[in-house]
Amino acid sequence: MMLVRAAQDHHQQQAVGEVRLPDETLVAVPRDNSHRNQNRGEGTMALPEGIEINPKVMLGKPVIRGTRIPVELILRKLGEGATEHELLDAYPNLKAEDIRTAMIYAAEALAHEEFV
Repeated sequence: MMLVRAAQDHHQQQAVGEVRLPDETLVAVPRDNSHRNQNRGEGTMALPEGIEINPKVMLGKPVIRGTRIPVELILRKLGEGATEHELLDAYPNLKAEDIRTAMIYAAEALAHEEFV
């Protein structure tokens, strides 16, 4: 999946991050340009409510909203065998719901990924 940021005139797009729709929603856009039909929501992946992408926070990586905790870190720690309880102890700002949201976001991102 390639993420793009909408240019100021909303007609040109650059491969630098995300699309910010007029209502300020950030969406991931697949490489196949199916995002061009945004009025019907086809080809876009809305970010879950608990995830945000901001170029000024962790270089634009998806993070848990209101924190600097990247989704990638949560998934990596879980993959290394950390338990939910260990993550919650290590990151006091993290909630169990945030961990589930990170996993849902990752699954959705992979579901929209194009493999060659």
